[in-house]
Amino acid sequence: MAIKVVLAGPPRSGKSCLREGLKQAIRRIPGAPYPYVITACPDGEGSWFQETVNQNPELAAACKVAYKAKFTPEFVKRIATSVANCPLELTLVDIGGITSVENEAICSSATHMVILAGDTAKFAEWREFAKKVGLVVVAEIFSDYHGTQDVVPQLGEDNIWRGSVHHLERGEQVAERPTVQALAQILVELATLQE
Repeated sequence: MAIKVVLAGPPRSGKSCLREGLKQAIRRIPGAPYPYVITACPDGEGSWFQETVNQNPELAAACKVAYKAKFTPEFVKRIATSVANCPLELTLVDIGGITSVENEAICSSATHMVILAGDTAKFAEWREFAKKVGLVVVAEIFSDYHGTQDVVPQLGEDNIWRGSVHHLERGEQVAERPTVQALAQILVELATLQE
């Protein structure tokens, strides 16, 4: 069975940076399923964006402006269909930072959620969103922008992994961060348990 993990949380928490770091970290795990990414927000930050920032920040900024749009019914339907029909073992779905009806539709065929937030008070809102849509929360990661080190996730009594990741910044390589590597391993194990 395929797992479809929504990367969720408030705006500007570092979801796109985490997505790219997870993708790279998962690809380095021997025998791991390919981490397919669906960009489910019309914010102009497709899966190409982080790599472009690393190579040419000016071009990335220009492309983001050109591609940025609003949710439309057509966009939501197309992305929701992509999530529903993706047969791959491990899919990461990067949604926008709002608990909206559009994101509900997009997430309705997903299976799990990782919440990333720079304010721990925001976890409850996203936990409720996951419950409403029927997703299992795998992890709650505090995005500590001003921090200098990660706190590797630990499994809570409620079966949610909790930790922190420091300074998620566009253009920086984050795949080697301890929390990103631990979360990649957690997701790979979850995907292989579902087989």
